[in-house]
Amino acid sequence: MIKFGLIKERKTPPDRRVVFSPLKLAAARDAFPEASFLVESSELRIFPDEAYRQQGFEVTEDMTSCDVLLGVKEVPLPHLIPNKKYFFFSHTIKKQPYNRDLLREILKNNIELYDHEVIINKRGGRLIGFGRYAGLVGAYNGFRGIGLKNGIFELPKAEVLPDLNAMLAELDKISVPPLKIVLSGNGKVAHGACEILDHLKIDKVDVDDFLNKDFEGPVYCQIDVLDYNKRIEGGKGTNKEFYKHPEKYKSDFLRFAQAADFFIAGHFYGEGAPVFFTAEDARRHDFRIKYVADISCDINGPIASTIRPSTIAEPFYGYDADGEREVDFREDKAILVMAVDNLPCELPKDASEGFGEMFLKHVIPAFFNGDKDGILERARMTQNGKLTPRFEYLTDYVKGEEIGI
Repeated sequence: MIKFGLIKERKTPPDRRVVFSPLKLAAARDAFPEASFLVESSELRIFPDEAYRQQGFEVTEDMTSCDVLLGVKEVPLPHLIPNKKYFFFSHTIKKQPYNRDLLREILKNNIELYDHEVIINKRGGRLIGFGRYAGLVGAYNGFRGIGLKNGIFELPKAEVLPDLNAMLAELDKISVPPLKIVLSGNGKVAHGACEILDHLKIDKVDVDDFLNKDFEGPVYCQIDVLDYNKRIEGGKGTNKEFYKHPEKYKSDFLRFAQAADFFIAGHFYGEGAPVFFTAEDARRHDFRIKYVADISCDINGPIASTIRPSTIAEPFYGYDADGEREVDFREDKAILVMAVDNLPCELPKDASEGFGEMFLKHVIPAFFNGDKDGILERARMTQNGKLTPRFEYLTDYVKGEEIGI
């Protein structure tokens, strides 16, 4: 018998999401009778304690009897329980300096860490995550900002709405002006954004038409890496080559910046890849983009106007290209920027239900089938107080040597 525990989220700002909704946790119990589940009491979780009790689960403040602890965000250091298995987003795989001490403490306490971000299939594709909900809320927020900046409509914050259906119902009340919208990416984030664009009945057009034609109503164009990058030496590139050797490519995004009003950034940006547009590009007289919903939210990186993350409380700021500085987003010349870095928190109910469905399909079975597909092995970052072979590249990060700490 393996005992799993749903832990309370303690990170600030608070996160109301959870790995399993009460109904999905009941489905996990029914599917795997050799598993038991405990729920840590939480006053913040989108599903109240009583909803889990009604499904027959024990709700407690003591999780020490659990073998495997399931969370969403990083666990604060004082609340880590030694010698346990943990699942959460550790935000350490890119050597994030602010979480170095977390990984050190995990190793010190002989914790077996499995990071949601590296729950992947044999080809390296992510199996679970909140990407779809980031795309849904990010695109919604972008339209909300456009309405506020221009005084043409007012959408409520997604966080005050009960669920995705309520958010879509709000979109039914607005009329979108004749914008040309460019959406980057082809993964779960971009597909979530597409759901919003399609719900609004915005026509999808191909690259050539988007770049060369004007339209009476709003349209969007979805672009992938070979649309907005080109080989430095010429010739036709491939996605595989781009991901392996991004240094062989240069940005070709400016042609979209000269045609689009609204840029929804739903791509994954890899280290060493060309930037989308620079501060200098944004000062050009033919640079047309006026609104940016940067769901990817890489700060001071590929999108010059994304100079800091924004928050759910204050999701918008303005970017003044001439001064390369932040201004009020309502200023006439300001590029409106939406760069909230925890967008799925605005739809905690739907995001949690979707996450639990994926976790039950891909992860829980691995505990009972000998991990025949290697799911746990690939996601295991630490074991027996050491980094596992796949994550030994973090050795210098843990020691602090790569930045001289």
